[in-house]
Amino acid sequence: MVRKQIKTILITGAGSRFGLEVAMRLAEKGFDVIASVEIYAQVQALKREAAARGVSLRVEKLDVTNDGDRKKALGWDVEILVNNAGVLEGGSVVDIPAANMRREFEVNVIGPLLLSQGIAKQMVKRGRGRIVWVSSREGLNVNPFTGIYSASKHAVEAIAETMSLELQEFGVEVATINPGPFLTGFNDRGFETWKSWEDDPSERLFDYSKLAFPRAQFDPEPVYATMTAVAAGEIDTYRNLEPKSMILETKSNIEAVWDKKVKDGLGTRPPSVQKSFEMKPETPIDKL
Repeated sequence: MVRKQIKTILITGAGSRFGLEVAMRLAEKGFDVIASVEIYAQVQALKREAAARGVSLRVEKLDVTNDGDRKKALGWDVEILVNNAGVLEGGSVVDIPAANMRREFEVNVIGPLLLSQGIAKQMVKRGRGRIVWVSSREGLNVNPFTGIYSASKHAVEAIAETMSLELQEFGVEVATINPGPFLTGFNDRGFETWKSWEDDPSERLFDYSKLAFPRAQFDPEPVYATMTAVAAGEIDTYRNLEPKSMILETKSNIEAVWDKKVKDGLGTRPPSVQKSFEMKPETPIDKL
């Protein structure tokens, strides 16, 4: 018997960046797309964008941290879930206030997992489904001043890999997307969140007015293409890192910590930290 193609896709965080573009491309492919946004103000903007591009999709308000919104999503018969919603809180791990750290984990980890729990159980009852976690290259490596974000994505990596093992016997696929530094505005906005911290600035270890995201950034097209293909089931690899030019560096960084000594470079500023002082916001990779 030929199995019916799964077509109903829920994408969280579709109000901007990766989520918006991937929602449009999946709708163009003929999938029944539910593009969810965090706040009601984004609903009409996304509908207008879809109309301008001539695609048909459903737009829903879904804040992954809101219990009522998550329960509402259980009535949408989701067959493919793309956990894309996320935030970036830039700053040193010794400076970021508690409330901001908790918010990072609520949006990036706890909310998406609670949403996935209910939808995954529906998939298990059907005997099929697909859950795609939008993690990050920083779920595998780290960079200065994105440590709390990186920690949340390391948590996503653990959850996704465990979920893959636990849902395998029930016919539910699990995959991850690991974007590197892409020029969508996400990274640069994350390095401005310090402006609203409720703390004592004199106690901060760093002056964040002098810092920027520490890497040049790529054109986001490879992520759009890969996310679309993974969600559609056209790519079946579990881990999908973009850009592919960073795969070797990423693997090398994972290995490097095995040889690192605690006194290596002690008393000096690492080049990666210095890069945040030298980098200008929104620097494309081809401008270096």
